[in-house]
Amino acid sequence: SRVISYECCPGYEKVPGEKGCPAALPLSNIYETLGVVGSATTQLYSDRSNLRPEIEGPGSFTIFAPSNEAWASLSAETLDSLVSNVNIELLNALRYHMVNKRVLTDDLKHGTTLNSMYQDLPIQIHHYPNGIVTVNCARLLKADHHATNGVVHVIDKVIATTTNSIQHIIETEESLETLRAAVAASDLNSLLESEGQYTLLAPTNEAFEKIPRETLNRILGDPEALRARLNHHILKSAMCAEAIIAGLTMETLEGTTLDVGCSGEELTLNGKPIIANKDVLATNGVVHFVNELLIPDSAKTLFELAQESEVSKSTDLFRQAGLSSHLTGSEQVTLLAPVNEVFKDGLPIVDSNMKNLLLNHIVRDQLSSKYLYHGQKLQTLGDKELRVFVYRNNLCIENACIAAHDKRGRFGTLFSMDKMLTPPSGSVMDVLKADHRFSTLVAAIQSAGLTENLNRPGTFTVFAPTNEAFRAMPQGELNKLMGNAKELANILKFHVADEILVSGAVGALVRLKSTQGDKLEVSMKNNVIHINKEPVAESDIMATNGVIYAVNSVLQPQASRPQERGDEPADPALEIFKQASALSKVSQRNPRLAPVYSRLLARMKENSGRF
Repeated sequence: SRVISYECCPGYEKVPGEKGCPAALPLSNIYETLGVVGSATTQLYSDRSNLRPEIEGPGSFTIFAPSNEAWASLSAETLDSLVSNVNIELLNALRYHMVNKRVLTDDLKHGTTLNSMYQDLPIQIHHYPNGIVTVNCARLLKADHHATNGVVHVIDKVIATTTNSIQHIIETEESLETLRAAVAASDLNSLLESEGQYTLLAPTNEAFEKIPRETLNRILGDPEALRARLNHHILKSAMCAEAIIAGLTMETLEGTTLDVGCSGEELTLNGKPIIANKDVLATNGVVHFVNELLIPDSAKTLFELAQESEVSKSTDLFRQAGLSSHLTGSEQVTLLAPVNEVFKDGLPIVDSNMKNLLLNHIVRDQLSSKYLYHGQKLQTLGDKELRVFVYRNNLCIENACIAAHDKRGRFGTLFSMDKMLTPPSGSVMDVLKADHRFSTLVAAIQSAGLTENLNRPGTFTVFAPTNEAFRAMPQGELNKLMGNAKELANILKFHVADEILVSGAVGALVRLKSTQGDKLEVSMKNNVIHINKEPVAESDIMATNGVIYAVNSVLQPQASRPQERGDEPADPALEIFKQASALSKVSQRNPRLAPVYSRLLARMKENSGRF
């Protein structure tokens, strides 16, 4: 069960019979206020260190007072070193928590520093967008408690002086020995000792030991990949652990992002609870120790990118085909990898034909999908030429469309594709002749004199009737069609559009203009392509000059009669005749409509010269 209790804010008290705590108490000095706001231990140590007279006397001070729990959380060794020398160590520590002026929460601006009352050493203030305020990464718990000689803020930690840069922390911390060498090799020393405010997620020696030796040597031997990896561990601003909350996305120097979550009481980065030591403060930011390397895509091989994506089954296929070297080396390529869903029924058998097909899924050069354009030609390692098609709803390469944002690695880019690619293997006529299902269509095309058209370079979409489609026609109608070359050519042209439309570009409805002139309507229903409401038997048979869809029916153009065509104007005289005929019958039943009928007859006489 949950119990909600209320207490008066410090400096106020209840009044019998009234709501809340309306009675304001007289202000006390800072020393007495410490006991009221939940910092009795700070009050006690102020007394022991002889700070009490100063914070009881005249002046205008601000004290960031550690809570009782903050003092209790110090290690026994640290606490002993303070209280064993109260006149120096403890006094200096308390004076470092003080500022020689009144500073309210509104004055605590993000990124500012305040000079403490101990040797004017700086205190770092961070005021985050989520409202959290930190003082040297200690969270402000209770703010703006006024006293006669200043103001008290209660914080959740005992803060320590900061004199070292991030680079100095790396150089002196034994657990960061491997990171020290990596920073030197990537020439990041000057950045990490410069002025500014950064957050370093510092991989410990343990983190580097988790990486396979071969991979680690590759990264350490590649300054560009190493720099990218380390920049992935550096945030653009100082982020104390108190401000790193679940749901936050943080941007790194590499331009990448890290997603913050939580697992129980632990914070996670990209889903892993890896933060080992938090809030090691530096003059130019803050260091959090992490026990696992955060690897950006820009430092990974294609194989590593693919293994962590929804295309992991594809990598197994490339490995079986003996093509792993293209995914792990320094060759600049783009991998067109089908997503795992494509192989839900199992991986295909890898033979010489499959190996050649897989080679045509590797494009020469490292590409980015945002620079691809319609009609662009891509060269593969299998010496095939692939075409790029840009549609309203998809970006496709031949018959396969990009299914997810591309991932750019050190040397290669990964495109996740929605199906296996089918490189074109000849012109439309070549493909039709090679497929026994279209023998009747091939004969019809030759009879109609259209062979040359479908052999020439172009961008055709052909809805190709199969032999079954022609057999479904009445024999007399089929004989008549085949014996009339002009009508046959007209019907066949209705099956061809002069632009390439692959199935991945088909949404609810796409209209194409056929080479015959009438419109073709291509739609998707229950994951099946339909052409003029007829289901397609097979999609995306790619040719060098187009794409072919197999259909089991012969499509018929719209009737050419004017009254049935919505794109031709109606004949005015014919419309008058229709109206007159209808009104003549009605006027016989209703005498009031007789004048209307007479006027319509008169209009027919006026227009009689146009019949």
